[in-house]
Amino acid sequence: MNVLIVDDEPQARERLSRMISELEGYTVLEPSATSGEEALTLIDSLKPDVVLLDIRLPGLDGLQVAARLSERESPPAVVLCAAQEEFSAQTLQDSGVSFVAKPVTAEALLKALKKAERPNRVQLAALTQPAAQSGNGPRSHISARTRKGIELIPLNQVVYFIADHKYVTLRHEAGEVLLDEPLKALEDEFGDRFVRIHRNALVARERIERLQRTPLGHFQLFLKGLNGDALIVSRRHVAGVRKMMQQL
Repeated sequence: MNVLIVDDEPQARERLSRMISELEGYTVLEPSATSGEEALTLIDSLKPDVVLLDIRLPGLDGLQVAARLSERESPPAVVLCAAQEEFSAQTLQDSGVSFVAKPVTAEALLKALKKAERPNRVQLAALTQPAAQSGNGPRSHISARTRKGIELIPLNQVVYFIADHKYVTLRHEAGEVLLDEPLKALEDEFGDRFVRIHRNALVARERIERLQRTPLGHFQLFLKGLNGDALIVSRRHVAGVRKMMQQL
């Protein structure tokens, strides 16, 4: 079985390569990948049987790479690597996705490689289901169906949510997607990371730059990642936004 290692940390790649090379029946492909985009390119050229895929990667992360692979007719098998703070072992076990927890042991790695399967869209979606459905804590990613298939957006890349009739627009660092989820449910799940600034808008607390009053007396909130654009803060929520900003 040919294995492609995908990890942005040199020491982690070296350690995993050494461990796999000591396992009978497995061969490490070279070069390894250091990012999600590089992983997809190398998967096309090297045709690995198994991809050992770190969840935390620059650019496309491990879940996004797995989601892209799940759209292919004959994807390689995938084993996700995750630290405890990124996903609980129970969450990954419940999803059915093959995984190994960091720090990786030889025994756990061999077990995960033997269980490795092709990425499954249903399993990946289980990792991104709302907490109210999954029974787990808040999601680290949000899934949206687009023309590209299933897109997984890391929560830390979300700038805001805005409700518009039936759908919610999710603005993230690379664009926008539509969600079929109520804004109130998103607020309940992510209230510690997002603040309501309007009856139809939630913004990421860490993205807030400044609150500014216009000559007409309206309040605008400027956010990191919006290239100078601003969102309107309703008068009802101005006091709460100011108080929250003082605590940042």
